[in-house]
Amino acid sequence: MKEEGTILLVDDEPNILLALEFLIQQKGFSVIKASNGAEGIQMARKHHPHIVVLDVMMPGLDGFEVAKAIRKDDRLENTTIIFLTAKGTNDDFEEGYASGGEIYLTKPFDNQELLNIITEVFEFG
Repeated sequence: MKEEGTILLVDDEPNILLALEFLIQQKGFSVIKASNGAEGIQMARKHHPHIVVLDVMMPGLDGFEVAKAIRKDDRLENTTIIFLTAKGTNDDFEEGYASGGEIYLTKPFDNQELLNIITEVFEFG
């Protein structure tokens, strides 16, 4: 596993979580998972991940609410939030960035593009 930190995956679709976990671990990154927004916040506070890959459409707390909660926690100020979602309108992008996300990717996404972004975040902050 790479020493730089951990990647937290937050998505309510088990198959997406498994696929992302496999993809990211193949590159040597440490991965933890959460299957809903509340669990995502809890895991972020517990593990202080370097990156959170976050879905938007989830039952209960949506990804925008999760991002806002992460941004309110000073211990997570250096955590990069990557939205990975099917919501792709201009309003969605704007809300994603306004809620604290740095990167907004829409599904379906290119695996290599996601890996490149993750690698760049670890290398350059």
